[in-house]
Amino acid sequence: MATTTDGATAAPPPAQTDPYALRAEDARPAPETLRGRVRQLGPGLVLSAAVVGSGELITTTALGAKAGFALLWLVIISTAVKVWVQMELARWTILNGKPALEGYSQIGPKIGRLSWINWLWIGMDFAKMFQRGGIIGGTAAACSILLPIHGSALSTSSLTIWALIVTGSAILILQTGKYHIVERVEVVGISLKTVITFGLALALPFTAFGYGGEQLVDGLSFQIPAGTVGIALAVFGITGVGADEMTTYTYWCLEKGYARWTGPDDGTEQRARRAEGWLKVMRLDVGVSWVVCTVCTLSFYVIGASVLHPQGLVPEGNDMITTLSHSYTDTLGPWAKYLFLAGAISVLFSVTVASSASVPRLWTNTLGLLGVVDWHDMRVRTRTIRILTCCLPPLWMCIFLWVQSPVLMVQIGGIGGGIFLLAVVVAVWRLRYTGVPPRFRANPWLTAALVLSSAAILFLGVYGVLDTLELTPGS
Repeated sequence: MATTTDGATAAPPPAQTDPYALRAEDARPAPETLRGRVRQLGPGLVLSAAVVGSGELITTTALGAKAGFALLWLVIISTAVKVWVQMELARWTILNGKPALEGYSQIGPKIGRLSWINWLWIGMDFAKMFQRGGIIGGTAAACSILLPIHGSALSTSSLTIWALIVTGSAILILQTGKYHIVERVEVVGISLKTVITFGLALALPFTAFGYGGEQLVDGLSFQIPAGTVGIALAVFGITGVGADEMTTYTYWCLEKGYARWTGPDDGTEQRARRAEGWLKVMRLDVGVSWVVCTVCTLSFYVIGASVLHPQGLVPEGNDMITTLSHSYTDTLGPWAKYLFLAGAISVLFSVTVASSASVPRLWTNTLGLLGVVDWHDMRVRTRTIRILTCCLPPLWMCIFLWVQSPVLMVQIGGIGGGIFLLAVVVAVWRLRYTGVPPRFRANPWLTAALVLSSAAILFLGVYGVLDTLELTPGS
């Protein structure tokens, strides 16, 4: 023990609380007022910052540019139907104090130490590496256009230097590995995204690229134009809350404290009421996240359909950022190029930070399930997360420098996420009846919403996969 200047023995500093451990002494009642619940929001905003990025800025805008308003319905459904699956998975996590990957591992059949769903997640994450590389590449391209280094804006040397700067900056921000750092960075990012994109979408009717009610009605006709099935599947997999974000959300709920404050299940009525209170906070958190994601997603799609589609401009390759900038410069004038670049950098970099924070946690948990590391030892877990935080983003950057096509890379990740989403739906229903007491699944409205959500995901997911593989009649 340390001693003070007068010779007295000083108390040791308090040990850091393990966010993944449930202890009775950490339990506390949930706030009962709306204001109190709002003050406990956070995981959903971190999730929104991750969701409103590659899918919306790149894939959704590209879909609008290619299909016009025809697939507006798909964007709306994509953002709406997945929320209920996310909410169900988070409920299991809060009640059991375990992250999603541990829940998936309980669902057979197993292959070695892991469930088939865990192995599918590993396969999906390799596909997602292309997406994350595309995000780094998009950020580097925006920075390079704003401030070229060693040559033209999109030269290999300039892109490489900016990719190194973007990757290094994300790693430095996350060196502490603490949740509140991630939350603060992402709240600023999502605020900027929402204001900029929604503001531009609202301003379009007053420009030469305005849209009207007839176009919006046509966009709700439930059709998939020829030649857009592949990108439509990617959009369904990547917009709204994707399967990987649903999985990640359970880790943020744990690190925020929802499960820890609920406390271990001792079978008492007091614990059940605490759980109901914190589940209400979680549902509000999910609801706010859904509103933000929907507003931003629809804004990006409308921008692509209204501005880029009439001009035949579709974001492709490293020219993606230049093409996307037309959505601002063609409506607001040349000066808006810098507004767009600032917004694009904010959007994409916050996604890079979110991915660099979340993916190492999921891989560390996977290594724990495989018996490589001790997930329940906080020091081992923290050290492993920090190592992976330093190793994974450079790998994603190298993939970008190899492929150098952000749009294609993001679409690959989106298709992988769409396939994994089907497995998550299966997992959620199994966990609902094996790890959620009847008291917490008695609400008929939430059950009905989960049924409709699951049916829509299964139908659109299977349809998209079959159509992409050209196995459906008449394809």
